[in-house]
Amino acid sequence: MVHEIWQCPDAAVAALVLAHGAGAGMRHRNMQALADAFAARGIATLRFDFPFIEEGRKRVDSPAVATARIAAAFRGARERTRLPLWLGGHSFGGRMASHAVLTEEIAPAGLVFCSFPLHAPGKPGTERARHLAQIRLPMLFLSGTRDDLATPTLLEQVVQPLPTAKLHWLDTADHGYRVLKRQRGDKAGVFDEMARETRAFVDALSARLSGQ
Repeated sequence: MVHEIWQCPDAAVAALVLAHGAGAGMRHRNMQALADAFAARGIATLRFDFPFIEEGRKRVDSPAVATARIAAAFRGARERTRLPLWLGGHSFGGRMASHAVLTEEIAPAGLVFCSFPLHAPGKPGTERARHLAQIRLPMLFLSGTRDDLATPTLLEQVVQPLPTAKLHWLDTADHGYRVLKRQRGDKAGVFDEMARETRAFVDALSARLSGQ
């Protein structure tokens, strides 16, 4: 049985299947903070655990196993709601979500990447993002300016050629969303900032689709 957490506010305008990262499961405080912030902005979330978390293993699942679990969660979310359904996640979860849209029979409205892990710490490169050019969905990247898994210059180089992608920088945030409060320009909480930008991205797409 797949364990899931469905969090849906009143008057939600969209829903997001939100996959966790490699270090902790769906109940981690950052995943809860993300879900709460999205709910405050009218976005429902469905969280779930990858098999490696359920089985108590430290090593992440293979891409095939991870994408299959994402697809199952996405289909489960579709059974719960008729809201526009987005897909994404934190770090590993977001990266696997991007592979799932290419290998699984799912069709989200778009993708939301929270701290996309472009490369390993101290090993800058863009190989992990080569497949993104094949994706024709709207994509929102929410990345911290101090993220050691996404060198800013390289992430900008990856996102700039993607015609449907937007990159939003989280001022002073690292990969785990820790910020330098005294230096941070945006005084809003980082999770609220992420939810605010996601809601704006969702609303902009809805407006384009409706011809407004």
